[in-house]
Amino acid sequence: MAAQNRHSLAKVTMFGVSQLKQQNPYMVAWWSAVFPGFGHYLLCQYLRGTFLTLAEVILNTLAHINEAMVYSFCGQFELAKVVIEPKWAFGYLTIYLIAIADSYRSAIYQNKLHHLAVLEYKGNRTLHISPVEIQYIEKKNPIIGALYSFFLPGLGQLYNHRFGLAFYAMFWWWIYASLSNLHHSLCLLLQGHIEESIAILHPHWLLFMPSVLFGSIYFSYRTSIEHNKLFQIEQRYFLANKYQQARLRLFT
Repeated sequence: MAAQNRHSLAKVTMFGVSQLKQQNPYMVAWWSAVFPGFGHYLLCQYLRGTFLTLAEVILNTLAHINEAMVYSFCGQFELAKVVIEPKWAFGYLTIYLIAIADSYRSAIYQNKLHHLAVLEYKGNRTLHISPVEIQYIEKKNPIIGALYSFFLPGLGQLYNHRFGLAFYAMFWWWIYASLSNLHHSLCLLLQGHIEESIAILHPHWLLFMPSVLFGSIYFSYRTSIEHNKLFQIEQRYFLANKYQQARLRLFT
């Protein structure tokens, strides 16, 4: 059993590996701006992240934010004003700004905790066996994790043993794809019916998809890198404690 220290670097449970990481606060804030909740996922704050992603979808839908954005991009500003729902838009704006500020603040503080945890490191549990799942710390290939998420958001999280987040990402990806009519539109596009393929798309749900896709790719890539760093720290600590008293004999 690893020795107890004040600042734990990581925790291995049946739900995966949660760990303190050295993060760029601006990058974390950027992903919160792209999709509220994504910055908190990078910080392994999964409950906060899930709450914020749900709030983003619900409030965005009620306020018609995405539709207003589409009209604005097309220069139809009067239609954008008509379609927006102010009572929900103000609530959306509040959640949006708080998500950015909170993820930025949390990233700065977690960087300090990470520094202390590395200095105080006294070993970490590397294996968790339960009746439903076996979790462990292992080296990952970041490119493989990113490719998995590119083909289907959620698969990269599954590669990194975050099966709860993997299911959540895949579930919402299929909802976005279904409600936006993306698959039907792609079939029409491949048949050469370009105008029809564009006409059946639902812009509100379609606009969620680029953020989810690239956010899933980045999260999988970064998680794989951080798992590798944790694996190296654990191996270095284990080898130093096991062999630091050993005498190396080159000649007998």
